[in-house]
Amino acid sequence: MKKVRVWDLPVRLFHWTLAVLIVMAIVTQQIGGNAMEWHFRIGYAVLTLVSFRIIWGMIGPRYARFSSFLHGPSTIAGYIRGGKAALKANYLGHNPLGSLSVFALLGVVLAQAVSGLFANDDIASEGPLVKFISKEMSDNITWFHKEVSANLVYLLVAMHVIAIAVYYFRKKQNLVKPMLTGDQEVDFDAPPANDSWGMRLLALAIFALCGFVVSYIVNLPAKSL
Repeated sequence: MKKVRVWDLPVRLFHWTLAVLIVMAIVTQQIGGNAMEWHFRIGYAVLTLVSFRIIWGMIGPRYARFSSFLHGPSTIAGYIRGGKAALKANYLGHNPLGSLSVFALLGVVLAQAVSGLFANDDIASEGPLVKFISKEMSDNITWFHKEVSANLVYLLVAMHVIAIAVYYFRKKQNLVKPMLTGDQEVDFDAPPANDSWGMRLLALAIFALCGFVVSYIVNLPAKSL
């Protein structure tokens, strides 16, 4: 067995930070009241993170790129039909089924964060972009935010945790450790991901740019449109 760098530091930081923010978003939403101010701030942070991950998925290191785990329907179907044999197969990064989870989670979390910008609670809190749309449209988006995308986030997170447990107990493969250390143990030759400081600084610059754009959007004055 040999160790191969699969998950670069920016991807690992994205993963764990997003996990913490999702928990914080749920807690602040349940508390309500003044905690909703933090709920909105967390939403902006999530939007920044997901925006960064989308860009990083196109220009980042080998295994961070979407192209490295973008599998066709036949490959995914074959993996599902493989059963135990599929569990024994070796994949660097995300396997064909795990890739679906990644794309689904990114899409749903993005939809949740964006819809939150236009949502309201009919009491005291509303998203920063509500002023650009009608009350009826805001109410419809609020319904989607609370009843659709929020529940999809819960479902996908639960499925993610279950998948980790299945791999740990059935395949004896720890999926959490590589996301902490960045390294995956394999018994075959594989090129490592570029986790150099140059790439890390590039990721930091992209993240800062995403944060600037999100900040600009949420602070748009009503007269700008």
